[in-house]
Amino acid sequence: MKSVSELTDFYYKNLFPTLKKLESDRKSLRHKIISIAIICTVIFAAVAYKLGNFYEFILFAYIAFGAIIYKFLVHDYTHEFKMGVIKPLVHAIDSSLLYSSATHISEYLFEHSKLFDTPDRMSGNDYVKGQIDGINIQFSDIHAQKKNQNSKGKDSWSTIFQGLFIVADFNKHFMGETVILPDTAQSTFGNIIGHWLQSNNASRDELVKMDDPEFEKEFVVYSTNQIEARYILSHSLMKKLLAFKHKSKHPVYISFIGTHIYMAVSYDKDLFEPSIFHSLLDYKVAMEYIKTLHLAIGVVEELKLNQKLWSKR
Repeated sequence: MKSVSELTDFYYKNLFPTLKKLESDRKSLRHKIISIAIICTVIFAAVAYKLGNFYEFILFAYIAFGAIIYKFLVHDYTHEFKMGVIKPLVHAIDSSLLYSSATHISEYLFEHSKLFDTPDRMSGNDYVKGQIDGINIQFSDIHAQKKNQNSKGKDSWSTIFQGLFIVADFNKHFMGETVILPDTAQSTFGNIIGHWLQSNNASRDELVKMDDPEFEKEFVVYSTNQIEARYILSHSLMKKLLAFKHKSKHPVYISFIGTHIYMAVSYDKDLFEPSIFHSLLDYKVAMEYIKTLHLAIGVVEELKLNQKLWSKR
């Protein structure tokens, strides 16, 4: 698989004509968005002043109208960016990979991972599927939400997870279900209270204590099969998972179920979307797209999933 530096060279050398055109389109689009935003602000401010009331409704209408207009304005530019930049980057990593800008990981796989609560609404995009070193892998951007209702019957939506969701083959059929979550309890409340909270988490299976202090500091493990969980999480794999977490620089959720490893990397934003207010030629902007793609597809190499350390049975 190509390295980050090789992909960076590809981004600036092979995609430069596309980037140059898109950069020109971006500047025109930015100017149009700012102009329309100013006009809309003036109109809604005048309406609010004229009515002298209904400020909450007017503000809601202003935000909703602005979101719709913004989405309409950036639609074509976003599609052109994804087809002209993200798709070639995916194929530069491996030409056999399939890319779809409009689809995402199925809700079934998201729920089957046992990483999060069942969502009431799920959306996503930038779906990639294929094989890396003989290992099936798929991933996409995901935004899963839960519907809430207050005492007055008013609905609201809260985010369960937003970020990168990855599913890959693991060369073993698991008898149990093992889930690895970020350790927020011990880092927040300390070892004693944190451990008590982890042990009494009614929504999870039995707590598994690992003998790697560094791993225990970052993660908490739950499983339906203590022996299998320790068998899966060898010292070598724990070190690889720690390295992946540090490389991503974001909260990471992992589970081993059936014959798959599920990984969720929380970003709290829509990935692979083109920047409207920052240049596409900006090195930091380019590196964000490249590193995120490399992180997702690099799971096979990072965790050595192509090495048959376990046999399916």
